Amino acid sequence: MKPESAILFFTGIIAIILTGAVLKTASGVFLPLVVAALLYFLFAPIVKYMSSRKVPTPVTTTAVLAIFIGVCAAGGLFINTRIMAMISAYPRYHARFETLIGTIMEQFEISPIWWENVHLAPVIGEQLLALSGFLVGFMTNLILVVFFLVFLLLGAPYFDIKIDKALSSRNATRAREVTKKISGQISSYLFLQFVISAATGFIAWALFASVGLDFAVTWGVLTFLLNFIPNLGSFIAAFPPILLALVQFYPSFGPAIIISTGLLIIQQGLGNFITPKIMGDRLNLSPVIILVSLLMWGWLWGIAGAILSVPIASTIKIVCDNLSPLKPIGVLMSSGKTFSRSQESREN
Repeated sequence: MKPESAILFFTGIIAIILTGAVLKTASGVFLPLVVAALLYFLFAPIVKYMSSRKVPTPVTTTAVLAIFIGVCAAGGLFINTRIMAMISAYPRYHARFETLIGTIMEQFEISPIWWENVHLAPVIGEQLLALSGFLVGFMTNLILVVFFLVFLLLGAPYFDIKIDKALSSRNATRAREVTKKISGQISSYLFLQFVISAATGFIAWALFASVGLDFAVTWGVLTFLLNFIPNLGSFIAAFPPILLALVQFYPSFGPAIIISTGLLIIQQGLGNFITPKIMGDRLNLSPVIILVSLLMWGWLWGIAGAILSVPIASTIKIVCDNLSPLKPIGVLMSSGKTFSRSQESREN
């Protein structure tokens, strides 16, 4: 490796590490900004369309943000109410859980010494309270998101004009194409993911309600929300209702088995058959890239980063695809299916 190339390589690594450190340290600012940027790509087409219809931009922006804030506030209030109800009912479930564990240890002749040192009640109670506090923080971050989004949407109708004035004709055309692709791909992904997650949550709620599981609506909403986290979210959402079914219906294990089987069918059916047919190759991202992005952004920004991981990775890939020096990175980030099909068509 040439000295210049080695210096460039290690400089790039240092830059990535420093960027990650800055993003994690200043997550309180960058996370709302990234969320606002992604929502801009989702809402900007509406603002631009209404502007072309002679509707004042401030009016459209106010209407869009009012709906968005109303939905978020209603959702946060609903979830917080359900969490508080679970906190009040937790002692009863913990007593039944202790009985279940004691019976299992007695039947399998397991020494109770190890369980005596496990203090599960305070841990779960603290986690529930922490989750309630997370919702308060979410509403605080929502104010910053709206603040950033207001200025982004107010400038949406003039974005193409500014690009034409700032860049040459050829570069301006390329920049508009890139932003159009990013907006279209992110909007398509978010909308389809919302529909699929809503369907998953509704079917899961119907399953929970059919067996009489407590807090069926809460677990359905949890399934809906965690389904936005690729690969891992659906498995994480399955554990609480299954565990609750074991505790609630003990000594009967039938409802827990029904819920486990039903969730497996739902996740496998939607995840392996319906979702790929609906999504198709819109994102064209490698599964490895999706997993790495999930781990990295989840580590940086927690649950919010995990949810945003796929749109962020998709945005990076689109930018790399449209910048000549970065095209190899875009190719490596792709799933490779399009290249395989094009090669097969040439051979045929």
